Amino acid sequence: MNQVNATEDRLRREIEDLKRQLEEQKKVGHSDGEQNRRPSTLTLVLIALLLVALIAVGFFVGYLPRQRREAVLAAESRESGSTLAVVNVAKVTRSDVNSQLVLPGNIQAVTEAPILARATGYIRKRYVDIGDRVKAGQVVAEVEAPELDQQILQARAVIDQVKSSVQQADAAIQQGRANENLARLTAGRMSNLLNRGVISKQDNDNAQAQYAAQQANVQVLQQAAAAMRSSVVAAEANLARLNQVKTYQTVRAPFDGVITLRNVDSGALVNEGSTLLFRIAQTGALRTYVNLPQSEAESVKVGQRANISIAELPGRKFAGVVTRTSNALDPTTRTLLTEVQVQNGDAALMPGMFAQVDFTITHKNPLLLIPGDTLVVRSDGPQVAVVRPDSTIHFTRIQLGRDYGDRLEVLSGLEEGQRLAVNPSDEVREGAKVNAVAAPEKTAPGKKQ
Repeated sequence: MNQVNATEDRLRREIEDLKRQLEEQKKVGHSDGEQNRRPSTLTLVLIALLLVALIAVGFFVGYLPRQRREAVLAAESRESGSTLAVVNVAKVTRSDVNSQLVLPGNIQAVTEAPILARATGYIRKRYVDIGDRVKAGQVVAEVEAPELDQQILQARAVIDQVKSSVQQADAAIQQGRANENLARLTAGRMSNLLNRGVISKQDNDNAQAQYAAQQANVQVLQQAAAAMRSSVVAAEANLARLNQVKTYQTVRAPFDGVITLRNVDSGALVNEGSTLLFRIAQTGALRTYVNLPQSEAESVKVGQRANISIAELPGRKFAGVVTRTSNALDPTTRTLLTEVQVQNGDAALMPGMFAQVDFTITHKNPLLLIPGDTLVVRSDGPQVAVVRPDSTIHFTRIQLGRDYGDRLEVLSGLEEGQRLAVNPSDEVREGAKVNAVAAPEKTAPGKKQ
């Protein structure tokens, strides 16, 4: 190294001498003309020789010793594996046959219905409010409708009037039948007299036509009486309808449940079929709607059990059963709407709650799993550094499945039992030999979210 420094100092002094000569020539060149202002050929040749000499010295002094040192280090590395890059490795494993799938869900009442007014009038009295539990048939409100009472009286009067018309029609029928009998007897006598030659044929024809007219009159009277009887039936049906509407003045709960909405109070005007009085929900059993991802749509079947948990109720699990699915994926989210029913005997759950639904999924073909810190993302796709049996590195492209956080599903590109470099550094290159050390094993993911 002392020789190298001395050579560099000598070259530096020679370059400085050349610079001084050039400056002196420039001073002289101001009075000698254009030719003296340019450096001489000898000066240029000397500069070129000095540059070549400097490059040659740098090559022999710097590059060759470095190559010798690297060769020595490579030989020492081959002799002892202690200088190889130490790499933690983890094996490619398979997921469990049974795993947990946890998805968010919305709790709703199994049966929920609005209670509307069926009679127009005013609320006479209200008996329940929101949060009250009611039984089927229990009175929740009463409606006062005086106009309805008047309509009922009018309908009864119409029935009496129509029944009187029916009686008149029956009397007319009896009279028509009597006239028919008389015409029949007269027609018979006229026919006998015509045969004896006592009367003319004209008189007989008149008697026969009178008999036919009386027959037709009786038929007309019978049809009129039938129409009157139909009017009686219609009037009685109208009265029954009004009486049924009157029963709606007493508003009753359609089933056991809880009042979730009260929309009126005493004295409020309500209209038939349009005014919402209450909303009632059945909370003894609740349904939870879950959107299953397409990848798990075939894993959940009707009748399968599930556990429901609420963040506000820590430590409690509610057993549920899958009762139905939509049997069609939502084209927007690619999810399958699934219903899970759960019993709610102690009323701990309420409609509208947000829940976590835990399914136990059975996989026919468990997928491969790799630690998340073995993944290498490059421009040509996701890869992993596989440590071969001879401790050399080979980067392999893989196809990823679902991401479980600390673990990743691999659909293709790897085999079970292969060793992968964990958090590969810059020293882990294609074909490089490393010192593989087993990394601490992690527990396979117990839950999928």
